[in-house]
Order: sequence, then structure tokens, then C-alpha cells
Amino acid sequence: MANKHMNKITALDSAEMAKQLGESKEQMFRIRFQMSLGQADGLKKLRQLRKDRARMLTLERQRAMGSAAPAAAAPVKKTRKGKK
Repeated sequence: MANKHMNKITALDSAEMAKQLGESKEQMFRIRFQMSLGQADGLKKLRQLRKDRARMLTLERQRAMGSAAPAAAAPVKKTRKGKK
């Protein structure tokens, strides 16, 4: 399911992404407000909005830095902890 959301997000241009970020921020506010009043059971929707928003912000940052490749593609250097 994450790939489905990521494909939609990567297809957005900068203006559309900014619009989506604004809308998701507003939706998150409304859901949190409703949950605080006990009117809505929107925890699942809130979690999905947070994840999608994080994906959009990550992609926006990558584009700003000029990198199209995801950060997870870089090799990770393993370090040993413990006895020397």
C-alpha cells in the first residue's frame, strides 16, 4: 500500500504537492479536533495522513537538494559495538 501512495506522490509537481501538504495539514487538524471532542474515530485516517505528509515532505526535500534517488538506496556502514 505504501508503494501505491508513493507513486501518487512522486507524480505530483511542486505546486500540486504544496497544495496537498496544506490540505493534509488542515485535515489532520480537523481529525485531531474531532477526536479530542470524542466525535470521530479517525485514528487510522490520521496515521495515514501523517505518513503521506512525511512522504511528501521527504520528496520535496530530495528535490530541493537535487537528488531523485531515495535516501534508503545509499549503503549503510555497519559498526561494531562492544569488546575491542
